[in-house]
Amino acid sequence: MKTRTKVVVIGGGIAGCSTLYHLTQEGWTDVVLVERDELTSGTTWHSAAQVTNFGMTQTMVGLKTHSINLYKRLSEDPEYPINYHHADGGIRLANTEAQMEGYRHFASMARGMDVHFEVIDAEECARRHPLISTDNLLGGLWDPLDGDIDPAQLCQALAYHARKAGAEVYRNTPVTALTQHKDDTWTVETTKGNIDCDIVVNACGYRVNEVGAMMGVHHPVSSMEHQYFLTEDIPAIVESDRRMPLLRCPISDYYSRQEKNGLLVGFYEQGCKTWGLDGIDPNFVNALCPDDLDRVMDVLGGAFERMPALAETGIRSIVNGPITYTIDGAPLVGPIPGKRNAFCIIGLRAGLGEGGGHGWLLAQQIVHGEAQYDTWVIDPRRFGPHTNVELTALKAIEDYQNEFRFHFPHEHRPAGRNARTTPLTPILAAEGAEFTVVNGWERVDYIKPSPEFHPTLGFGFDEAFDIIGDEVKTVETGVGLAEVNGFNRIEITGADRHAFLDRMCCGAVPKRDGRLGLAYLLNHHGMIKAEATLANLPASDRGPERVWYGSAAASELHDMDWLSAHVGPDEDVQLRSLTNDQTILLLAGPKSRDVLSACARGDWSAEAFRWLSLREAFVGIAPVTVMNVSFSGELAYEIHVPNASLYAAYQALRAAGEAHGLRLFGARAVESMRMEKGFLHWKADLLTEFDPFETGLDRFVRMEKGDFIGKAALEKRVAEGPRVKLASLRVDHDRAPAHGGASVMREGKVVGTVSSGDWGHRLGMNIAMAFLKPDLAAEGTTLEIDICGTLVPAEVIVPSPYDPSFSRLRS
Repeated sequence: MKTRTKVVVIGGGIAGCSTLYHLTQEGWTDVVLVERDELTSGTTWHSAAQVTNFGMTQTMVGLKTHSINLYKRLSEDPEYPINYHHADGGIRLANTEAQMEGYRHFASMARGMDVHFEVIDAEECARRHPLISTDNLLGGLWDPLDGDIDPAQLCQALAYHARKAGAEVYRNTPVTALTQHKDDTWTVETTKGNIDCDIVVNACGYRVNEVGAMMGVHHPVSSMEHQYFLTEDIPAIVESDRRMPLLRCPISDYYSRQEKNGLLVGFYEQGCKTWGLDGIDPNFVNALCPDDLDRVMDVLGGAFERMPALAETGIRSIVNGPITYTIDGAPLVGPIPGKRNAFCIIGLRAGLGEGGGHGWLLAQQIVHGEAQYDTWVIDPRRFGPHTNVELTALKAIEDYQNEFRFHFPHEHRPAGRNARTTPLTPILAAEGAEFTVVNGWERVDYIKPSPEFHPTLGFGFDEAFDIIGDEVKTVETGVGLAEVNGFNRIEITGADRHAFLDRMCCGAVPKRDGRLGLAYLLNHHGMIKAEATLANLPASDRGPERVWYGSAAASELHDMDWLSAHVGPDEDVQLRSLTNDQTILLLAGPKSRDVLSACARGDWSAEAFRWLSLREAFVGIAPVTVMNVSFSGELAYEIHVPNASLYAAYQALRAAGEAHGLRLFGARAVESMRMEKGFLHWKADLLTEFDPFETGLDRFVRMEKGDFIGKAALEKRVAEGPRVKLASLRVDHDRAPAHGGASVMREGKVVGTVSSGDWGHRLGMNIAMAFLKPDLAAEGTTLEIDICGTLVPAEVIVPSPYDPSFSRLRS
């Protein structure tokens, strides 16, 4: 066994084998995989092994397409062929118009990745799958490339080709400890000796947290027992001249695929069961849980109704084994939060189907620092530090129970709520707040007219439309108050703080005390990495001279990792998270100055407190830091308050606002207003796939300044010219917004992809942002957007259609 290598991958299932294979494909061949038993001895061996193209984001579709292409190529390799039933086709059923509308959106989104789904009616579903009934069925989504694969053969083939390229695989080699050294390299201790390496990858399936504990981390991954059975031969299948398509049924919570001359039928029962929360038997290898068909009887009846042949068929065998889930059902693939040179590829509940793509994107991140797609939807840092075992288990149960029911826009499911709150959460709830969830934080979405108000879930504008419009009107003409909790805040101190930030950011960095500005951070490829508000606080009794780095709530772990990784050993720079210590009260609207002046001492006039200024003050008795900055396009103040004083500040603002008609507003009103201003949203419009010039951020780039991260790569990109341009569009449609991922069309061809869309209430305009081919991004260009299956006219407009001179927020 080697004693030194570049990468050690721990785990020999689909996750580990795919990572090892793709590392060699990216040019790193001095790599090793260690497996505690035999390859595929965990969840992989009993996988139902379905291979679909369906995904709810373009990144997921892209990685699944890679899996399909890879598996097809491997199956045809004469050196090591594998059994792959490619392109049997598959149907996702629906019995509501809202589900069908969702399928039309996903078909639009997938088209941008050159993947072609088909939305079909109930009769066509039955024609393509003759075993199903059309009772209580509207139609479905057809995936022509759906299929299934032999899991053991697939992993062995990946390992074979990795070995052929120079990688090594050590079976029956349990890892017993992990030690990280001062230079961030690792020692992997095993029962057969130690291996020193630069990078460690946790690919340990349901044993993920056993290895995580060796690193001193906990991963939000929980296992669920999952059952399927194999039937005896079914005459209709024996007599058929083609294989049966795969079937996924959100109506009855089951799936099926052909297995020899019968069916493999799996269940997602409501009375489901977690597994292994209190530890896993070391001898649980190539093993299963006890059969428990009684637990699936609630869904078995529905399966019989949908597929009557099942009621007349015997069961040949039953499989009940653990599968892993994360908090949102998507895997964790990428850097491990808080660790250097450590990655994971875990929580792959649909591991076989998409594992080829996950290993591909992870290998790119390890070798190149980024993958070719923005991988935030699978990034391990997308969850904050609140993700304990109990929360993970609750969300795993909820995801399991809704396996084939996708999330609708503005749908926030009930499990694990109130994970992160502020002293105002119950106060705002009593005011009628409907909450959304942002990185676990309960944030006001809008104020409900009554406790019984529950908008219809769907992809169109819902019953909250006029409520949002009224909240926007309040901010436009009067004054509104909103709580913005969870905003990521990192305090940066030390003599070298400005030099450090200047190196991190591609544009100007504000250095004067009492001033703030917006800045963008690039990765080493010259692409957008992060967006931050940088605020210079003077020395006072509240602290030394310091910079507050503020960014999206979702970026909490991501940005801290990026900043801390780039502090030089000789730099006087210290980073400290204040995310859980302070909350923002956002006061916005033309009367906001009057309200602030009524409850805070000092001169708050436009001359004394200019746009992009900050000041330490008191609102009532609460110590605050006030920033004159706006995401709405109206005069606005961000009032940053220590959580211990939050209620006091809120009371003072409400009392001062009574004379001015102050009302509460929420996140959906902010979203509407930011679309009208052309302000961008991190991980919707700001992606690692595009550089700042392609994203329309030219004014935030200073190519003439000294070196900054990504500058050399950006210079090369500038010389080559843009591949796309982000543009704002007016959409001629009053029934639904253009949801992220929707395809922009011209003359029947995809020419771009929507990144954001919403109704602009001040303009009375349906607005979208989209990445377009550069020659189509000019103002006045006419296009079409596929909104849930309807081609809707759209026209490119100015980037900031509401108050393009920015006069209102400077007033």
